Amino acid sequence: MSEKNEKPIPPQDRMRIRDTRDIISIAQKNFSVWNDALKTKKPEIVAALYAKDATFLPTVSGKFKKGQVGAEKYFEHFLEKNPAGKIIEEEVQTLGRDCYVHSGMYNFEVGPEDNRETVEARFSFVWMQNDQGEWKILHHHSSLKPKG
Repeated sequence: MSEKNEKPIPPQDRMRIRDTRDIISIAQKNFSVWNDALKTKKPEIVAALYAKDATFLPTVSGKFKKGQVGAEKYFEHFLEKNPAGKIIEEEVQTLGRDCYVHSGMYNFEVGPEDNRETVEARFSFVWMQNDQGEWKILHHHSSLKPKG
């Protein structure tokens, strides 16, 4: 290929998953971004991390939420609990150069600062990088950890 036919690699391709180390680092960074968004207590900021056509099975709702609107409605109530998440155990699986599953167990500290409670839960996120190079949550499932 001659030099003039070579095209520069678009910025979004530079962030794509190249190996296992990349995917773990990307997954941990994206979880931190999501967790930091929770701490803003602004549902629209959290919902913006979800794809427009995302599906969401939230921890403390029996409803199947869809899209950013569904996520925002859920977080309007969940953020009142002042949640702060911490991953306890995790696995990351690559689905392609721009998509992965991040699953495991996490704990949430919830409640007022002087009376925090720990909620144990399990999670699955499917993250996909869009054409602008932004990572978005395509699917999120979170449920209380069963006893035993």
